[in-house]
Amino acid sequence: MMYLGIDFGTSGARATVIDQETCIQFEGRYPFDTLKAFDLANDWKNALFNLLEQISPELRREIRAIAINGTSSTVLLCDSQGQPVDTPLLYNDARGAMVMEELKAIAPPNHTVLSATSSLAKLLWMSQLPSFAEATHFLHQADWLAFLLHGQLGTSDYHNALKLGYDVEKLEYPDWLKQLQIKVQLPEAIAPGTPIAELRTDIADKLGFRRDCAICAGTTDSIAAFLASGATLPGEAVTSLGSTLVLKLLSRTRVDDARYGIYSHRLGDLWLTGGASNTGGTVLKQFFTSAELENLSQEIDGLKASQLDYYPLLKPGERFPINDPNLSPRLEPRPDSQVEFLHGLLESIARIEARGYELLQNLGADKLTRVYTAGGGAGNHIWRVIRGRLLQVPIECSVNAEAAFGTALLAMRGSSSRGTGF
Repeated sequence: MMYLGIDFGTSGARATVIDQETCIQFEGRYPFDTLKAFDLANDWKNALFNLLEQISPELRREIRAIAINGTSSTVLLCDSQGQPVDTPLLYNDARGAMVMEELKAIAPPNHTVLSATSSLAKLLWMSQLPSFAEATHFLHQADWLAFLLHGQLGTSDYHNALKLGYDVEKLEYPDWLKQLQIKVQLPEAIAPGTPIAELRTDIADKLGFRRDCAICAGTTDSIAAFLASGATLPGEAVTSLGSTLVLKLLSRTRVDDARYGIYSHRLGDLWLTGGASNTGGTVLKQFFTSAELENLSQEIDGLKASQLDYYPLLKPGERFPINDPNLSPRLEPRPDSQVEFLHGLLESIARIEARGYELLQNLGADKLTRVYTAGGGAGNHIWRVIRGRLLQVPIECSVNAEAAFGTALLAMRGSSSRGTGF
């Protein structure tokens, strides 16, 4: 049996097929170089079916289940046939800022939805559009793409639904949200990985898939990447060293605090809590090429602390572990030595990482025991030594860095157990 995970990220879509031993049997990519803002949904649809067609006919006949992840808070309005009635809004679209006062009047203080980019903020903004009158359903990117495969409109997963206001502890939409009486149907939120329906017969027959291939509830791209990492126990965490610095810690205790941009996703009986800093690889690339980063790192003694105390940001503003929209970058003094300067930057980003995990633990999360690393910075050995010295826990590379792999695992676990509880 084979299992297919599809990842819709910011730069492209990816597909991974794994077998029952989680060995990768196929990987495919579809870049978003030519995405048209006015026809996003159709471009997503083309990407989805292009990836399905990239899989060999032999493998297609063996695929037992499919799951899809999408970027968190990428949303769209559809009519009763599932046709988009307007252009989708992407994860980073901040037009919801125009309805923040309305949102603050109804949502509890410090709630996850109180962000200009939350799904609920986008929905309130979209409710003022002329096209809203044609809409019957509000869906997330992963919901709509899965609908194209199974044909049953109006189902989501509780990872995507979190920023819509779904109560992931009580597993229901809260009363304060129901009282809004928004005149579209909110998706039913089920556990990620739960089989929703079988693949549409016409698609199965046309592309040569099994007629009993299950389409499972999906997740968000960042949680899919966490699932791919290998972290499974309370106290284990994943640090993504990409353009920004993202921390996710698995905990028995739920931690939510909008003051620091911290919120928790439900992961079975555990909670995935974390936050994102504006520091990260983008700052490093402002000063060094990829080759310089690699070569200069080799000259750093990672066991020796740098005396340079930076807060590496490209522009003012930080979210976590300090929430200060006016926090100024601190990149002085600048030594003559490029090696010393890079050492100072790597050490300072590692200090921010350590401060972030300390904050999560102070707010009640489990004690940090191990960190898996994903993202472009994961391969920097010297940085790993520096981080291990500061965090005082083992630092390892993720088992797999691809969100599509994590989503394939979700499909496998979900179809095997009839719902993962994730």
